[in-house]
Amino acid sequence: MRILVCVKAVPETESSFRVNASGDFYEEAGLKFRVNEYDLCAMEEAVRVKEKLGAGKITVVSVGPKRVEEQLKKAMSLGGGYGVRIDDSAAPARDALSVASLLAAWAAPQKFELILCGVMSEDLQRCQVGPMLASLLNYPCATTVVSFQISEDRGKIFCERELEQGAREKVELPVPALLTIQTGINIPRYASLSNVLRVKKMEIPALPAAELGPTRSCETLLRAYVPERSKKCEFLEGDAASVADRLLEKIRSRVKVL
Repeated sequence: MRILVCVKAVPETESSFRVNASGDFYEEAGLKFRVNEYDLCAMEEAVRVKEKLGAGKITVVSVGPKRVEEQLKKAMSLGGGYGVRIDDSAAPARDALSVASLLAAWAAPQKFELILCGVMSEDLQRCQVGPMLASLLNYPCATTVVSFQISEDRGKIFCERELEQGAREKVELPVPALLTIQTGINIPRYASLSNVLRVKKMEIPALPAAELGPTRSCETLLRAYVPERSKKCEFLEGDAASVADRLLEKIRSRVKVL
């Protein structure tokens, strides 16, 4: 089975974010990046499918500048055999349809039987690239997948999806298909030393985004800014009795009820 896993490099959540000079995105200088957590779960599922079937080819793809190769190789070290980077310095600020267009233009002739994406990226959290990619490729799609099985003839995929308020939905999809993977479906493995050394020596092919033709877009990013603080927080210090008295006084002055 030919499997594609789409991964994204995202900033560490502990980073100090600043708006860039043009005022339309965050400044990358000084940030540390890692593989999107949801994509690691998708990568783990791809490896498990290959292990269960006894054979298969896992390709890992990412859209971005040269720096994303480190995260691409990190994902590959978990079990990916091949990696491709769509070279695009503007990728972090692209809208979902634009990214999906690049992925679709490259993936369409590859005839992948299964495409796995994380349910969303940790930085933008829009959950759009996977479904848009499926639509552009004309693949059936299941989102927020928490478990799935492939039929013995490899012609169908049986999925369980996570819905709101703890509800679950079971769906059946024909192959080829695209699934977006929810966290909790697995615990991603640690990379073996042999895989780390293998991937370290690999040259990752970089395909210029311009060679994939024009991309579609549905959004224009107008402005990025840090919201102004509209409320202030006051800490009441002292023993429990004095803090309680002061808190009650403040409530009475504002609510006018007690």
